[in-house]
Amino acid sequence: MANASTDLDNAEAQRQLNNNNRPASTGFWETETTSAKLFECSRIKALADERDAVQKKTFTKWVNSHLARVSCRISDLYNDLRDGYMLIRLLEVLSGEMLFSDAAVVLKLDVLEAGKMGKHKNLSEFDKGQIVMARRQGQSISKTAALVGCSRSAVVSIYQKWSMEGTVVNRLQGHGRPRLINARGERRLVRVFRSNRRATVAQIAQEVNAGFDRKGSEYTEHHSLLRMGLHSRRPVRVPMLTPVHRRKCNSGHPRPTRGRMRIHCLENVDKALQFLKEQRVHLENVGSHDIVDGNHRLTLGLIWTIILRFQIQVIKIETEDNRETRSAKDALLLWCQMKTAGYPEVNIHNFTTCWRDGLAFNALIHRHRPDLIEFHKLTRSNATHNLQQAFNIAEQSLGLTKLLDPEDVNTENPDEKSIITYVVSYYHYFSKMKALIVEGKRIGKVLDNAIEAEKIIRRYEALASDLLEWIEKTISIISNQKFANSLSGVQQQLQAFTTYCTIEKPIKFQEKGNLEVLLFTIQSKLRANNQKPYVPHDGNLISDINKAWERLEKAEHERGVALRKELIRQEKLELLAQRFDHKTTMRQAWLNENQRLVSQDNFGYDLPAVEAAMKKHEAIEADILSYEERISVVVELATEMESEGYYDIRRISARKENILGQWTLLKELVVGRKARLEKNLALQKTFQEMVYMIDWMEEMQVKLLSKDYGKHLLEVEDMLQKQSLQEADISIQAERVQTLNTAALKFTTIEGYQPCDPQVICNRVNHVNTCLEELKQLAAKRRLELEDSRELWAFFQEVEESEAWIREKTSILATQSCGKDLSSVLRLLQKHKTLAGELLARRALLQQTMKKGKQILTQKSFGTAGIQERLMEAKAEWKRLEDQAAQRLCNLQEALDFFQFSTETDDLLAWLQDTYRLVSSEDFGHDEYSTQSLLKKHRGVRESIDKHRVQVVGLRKHMVALPLYYRELDEVRARMSETEQLYTEVAEVAVLRQQWLHDALAVYRMFSEVNACEVWIDEKEQWLNQIEVPERLEDVEVIAHR
Repeated sequence: MANASTDLDNAEAQRQLNNNNRPASTGFWETETTSAKLFECSRIKALADERDAVQKKTFTKWVNSHLARVSCRISDLYNDLRDGYMLIRLLEVLSGEMLFSDAAVVLKLDVLEAGKMGKHKNLSEFDKGQIVMARRQGQSISKTAALVGCSRSAVVSIYQKWSMEGTVVNRLQGHGRPRLINARGERRLVRVFRSNRRATVAQIAQEVNAGFDRKGSEYTEHHSLLRMGLHSRRPVRVPMLTPVHRRKCNSGHPRPTRGRMRIHCLENVDKALQFLKEQRVHLENVGSHDIVDGNHRLTLGLIWTIILRFQIQVIKIETEDNRETRSAKDALLLWCQMKTAGYPEVNIHNFTTCWRDGLAFNALIHRHRPDLIEFHKLTRSNATHNLQQAFNIAEQSLGLTKLLDPEDVNTENPDEKSIITYVVSYYHYFSKMKALIVEGKRIGKVLDNAIEAEKIIRRYEALASDLLEWIEKTISIISNQKFANSLSGVQQQLQAFTTYCTIEKPIKFQEKGNLEVLLFTIQSKLRANNQKPYVPHDGNLISDINKAWERLEKAEHERGVALRKELIRQEKLELLAQRFDHKTTMRQAWLNENQRLVSQDNFGYDLPAVEAAMKKHEAIEADILSYEERISVVVELATEMESEGYYDIRRISARKENILGQWTLLKELVVGRKARLEKNLALQKTFQEMVYMIDWMEEMQVKLLSKDYGKHLLEVEDMLQKQSLQEADISIQAERVQTLNTAALKFTTIEGYQPCDPQVICNRVNHVNTCLEELKQLAAKRRLELEDSRELWAFFQEVEESEAWIREKTSILATQSCGKDLSSVLRLLQKHKTLAGELLARRALLQQTMKKGKQILTQKSFGTAGIQERLMEAKAEWKRLEDQAAQRLCNLQEALDFFQFSTETDDLLAWLQDTYRLVSSEDFGHDEYSTQSLLKKHRGVRESIDKHRVQVVGLRKHMVALPLYYRELDEVRARMSETEQLYTEVAEVAVLRQQWLHDALAVYRMFSEVNACEVWIDEKEQWLNQIEVPERLEDVEVIAHR
């Protein structure tokens, strides 16, 4: 609002200035328009002044209504707030906080400002210069302090010092020295401080110095904390607190000092504005100097901002339809609409014209206190009466300050902010009244709940006593453990117990659950009424009932278990007697049958028959062993009936002894028959192994009698390996035959039962030994034959390898060329030398092979046909290979000579061409020195040319020595002619160039002498021109002599 009014004044002044600057020679209509605009502006300004007056009166009353709590009052809103004292008191009343510490507000800096602003002694010379320049240019103290970042007292003291002394330089000893704590140290100090805000300066200094190279004292650390805005006004060793903590820890009620100077007023107002900023109140274009200077519109704007923050901002209304939450002005307007809904001629949609008739104020009061106003008698036309009645009743009956007068509202454009301020007081009052009504209803409800809870408690105690009495009686009945000594009697007792568990007990269990629910209901009601919890008397607690019920269930469980055990015992004895009779009958018949079966010895006369008899016996034995459990079952049944005291136990014991006797006899028969079977089985297995061994030796004899000695070396080697394996098998089988013979002969010496005739065993042993000797002889003969075959095929393979190698080298020699250049020919010669070495090595191998072949021929073994022919063929191929290698070497030597000639020719041509370019050059020097240098180089070239004449002659001889094939080539003849011709030209040109260089040297020497003469003449001429004729005769003679 203040900004809008200021802009309006500026616009009006600008329009007036434009009107004054406009020329007077305008027409009549322009004069009329200007007058209308001036009238409109004056009318707008009058309305604004009227609105400001209403706001001032309303805000003054509102401020006084709150300052009355601290026995303060203002008369003029603009003047009484200038010193900041009343403004601070108002904020303290509204916020409920003490704003400052024990230090004076204006004489010293407060803790928060000192944490943000720098002190006088901490400012640099540049900062002090900025302060002086800003004050000289007319800047205010607050703006200068904000510009530099220091306190306002520092600005005042620095400017006063400059005014009085003419300088702001600090002459303290040590001022300007580098700080002990640099930027890195400051960052570390901030981290340590923020890690523990309750730490003292001594603790902070100790932690900082622990990891820092440059140690600082506590004073230095404290001074650095002050400089960075982290300091406190408290002593050095007291824990450092944040500004918010310091404000909350203040115990006194300080009073701001009423300073008479302007700076004191600025300090107080600044503190109030700073507090509003801490409360997150946005203050735009409002400074302390504006309030101290008494700016009307900005003062009203500040008060309105305070009203918004502490009175209107807390309003929040939730609608019932969509649960939408609104706040501030919209929430207040919605509250008014909700409270006046249903009242005729009351339609609130703003805070200006809708309140002019006064019906809205009366409707708000009537909605909450219908006994104070007869709303149906009010009329819309009598607005002044309606407003006066509402304001008076609100002040007299409700205690609301009369912030407005009827004439302030009953205007064409009522002030919105004034009406909102007054309506807010209605909202807060009726909200408190509603809370009191709700509190009374809650008290009545609490009393009703207490009475109801008392009734439920008496009911609980009666039910608990009855239930405990029933539990004790039932426990005494079911604890009796005496049972009938018969199956039918025990069954009747069990039926009675089951009836109790299924019919009588569930009813009592339901009563117990109802008691727990009833106690929970009692506790819930008492807790809801904030009453002391109900504790039942000893013995009626839920825990007591649960313990009694547990004892009942324990007795019940013991009774049920005992009944079931007794019933099971009686039934078990009857069943055991029946099972024992049935099983003993079956076991007797089975024992008789198996005794007859194991008494027979028909085992058979071969291994399959004996093995079949053994398997049958094992089956019988397994059946008998498995039947032992059944015998033990009969014994266990008899023992169990004896332990349980069965009445016919004598008969049971007699039958048990009979079964055990027959069982012992059957086991003895089985053991004797098994021993006889094992002897027969061992002998038949030995015979069977002998049969297998004889069959194996017959198969081996067939293999050893074979006439296949192999068709090549690999096959013979394989057959020899197989022969080695067969011989190893024969050795192993010989040991096995010896083992079998020993085992068979043992049966001829045993006493008692013999499974076979001893003579039969001896005949079989002799037959096996004879077959083994024959097999060994055949194996030795077979090995000799295979070794002869291997030697023959090894010779054939070596011959084939030699022939293949010879053919391979022959093909290589036939396909290789003689090279394309000198390097390739040299490589081929190196390869041929390697081949010659291989030929020498292969010659020795071939001779050894020939020697082996002759030995085989002399032995005259099988397969010697064709050996002599193979030897002759190998010798012929070797001869051809040697001849071809010699021819190859000759060709390579000729090619080497040819390519060496070509290389020498190319090198000589290249040198001649370079020399020709050098001797044919047109550079003869530009002076005597350069010509002499060229002549010296040319002499060296002439000497080189003379030396290369020998190479040209040698090259011609080399060409003559080439083979006829290479010598007749056109390329060879052409290159030789080209070389000789080029050499002749180079020699001739060299002679001419030497003559030319001599001529040029003579010319340059003549030029040098001419130049020297000209210089001498010039010098003498200058001397003659400068000489003067002397007056004395002696001097004339001297000059003449010179």
